[in-house]
Amino acid sequence: MDHTPRFRPVVSSILLVVTLVAGVTACGGSGGHPLAAKPYDAVDEISSNIPAGDEKADSEKPLEVTVDDDGRITDVSAVDATGRHVAGELDADGRRWRSTSPLAAGTHYTVRVSMEDDDGDPGSRTLSFETATARAKKLLKVTFGPQAGTYGVGQPITAELSAPVKDKASRAVVERALRVRSKPAVTGSWYWVDDKILHYRPKEYWPAKATIDVTSGLAGIKVTDTLYGAPSKALKLTTGDRVEAITDAAAHTMTVKRNGKVINTIPVTTGKPGFSTRNGVKVVLSKEYSVRMRGETIGISENSDDSYDLLVYYATRVTWSGEYVHAAPWSTGSQGYANVSHGCTGMSTSLAEWFFNTVRTGDVVQVVGSQGETMTPFDNGFGDWNLSWAKWQQGSALQKNATPDRSDTIQAARLRPEV
Repeated sequence: MDHTPRFRPVVSSILLVVTLVAGVTACGGSGGHPLAAKPYDAVDEISSNIPAGDEKADSEKPLEVTVDDDGRITDVSAVDATGRHVAGELDADGRRWRSTSPLAAGTHYTVRVSMEDDDGDPGSRTLSFETATARAKKLLKVTFGPQAGTYGVGQPITAELSAPVKDKASRAVVERALRVRSKPAVTGSWYWVDDKILHYRPKEYWPAKATIDVTSGLAGIKVTDTLYGAPSKALKLTTGDRVEAITDAAAHTMTVKRNGKVINTIPVTTGKPGFSTRNGVKVVLSKEYSVRMRGETIGISENSDDSYDLLVYYATRVTWSGEYVHAAPWSTGSQGYANVSHGCTGMSTSLAEWFFNTVRTGDVVQVVGSQGETMTPFDNGFGDWNLSWAKWQQGSALQKNATPDRSDTIQAARLRPEV
């Protein structure tokens, strides 16, 4: 009997995806510790609940791997054909591993199990199996947004589901499968806007010059009794410089920053009493060289003194209802001194052209000091940043006691330009 001092990992009830082996091999070299030896075939010591022969496994049942009484599991790696790992939990005595994330229907899996026997010698076994095809008649597809490209640091990620998902447990299944990875890394979370729409944002704005990859691991996963995930197209985005425009409606100025440095201070006019510009953080939705704006679209009578019908240039849209930053040559005498618009932020034509050429979709436009209401989070563009991080997290199905404030959920947007 080899009396080499035995090494046993301290085993507790922990999640395993791939990684107990790294801590083991770091402790010994070739010809030294028993675990550095080539593993023997542990076919007689490692067993599972995988069906025998050509029978396919039920994806709704967890995968279980066990070792006999003389051994302990040191690592389990369960991976499907696309490289998607299955999370699992190891019992305190190290003799049973059980999957904790759902298996996908109609999918091939490879399971690699490492163990040590009662003498500390390493053993291993590789298993493979397929899960049965889903019996569901309906597939859940996910469409990510926006389109691939480069955006400002305020751009949220969106996920639109092809069918509603209502209960929290099913939402949690969906949310776990939707992955957002960025370089540099950020802390972020999904928010369920309604039964079919999710938004993702970081705790703070995205870093400048970041790369963002959005993927779904939902294919084949059971969401409800009649709904299984379908494959979805991945999305890749990048961010540009951190560009922020802060309009002080009380001081009648807009300060534009790039990566924290002020690059321009612009005299502006914002909404007059009765038409006050919304406070809060908005995100550039689009840029339109010219837009026709009419008072009738916001309920102003054609015969009213407030009536207008104008072709407006260098229009940067920040709400779906028609709030823009745009050229307003008719109000240059008030810009920097008074608020005379019907809700938009107006400036001279040359400065509006400069602003139009400086910002991109996803850049941040913030208004402070207005008598208007605060920008709503979801019903009129991207007001996501007007929710605190604590409140944003409440919109995730993965948070304990997550109960979104339904007053923040989506409403019908009013599509109207506001000069």
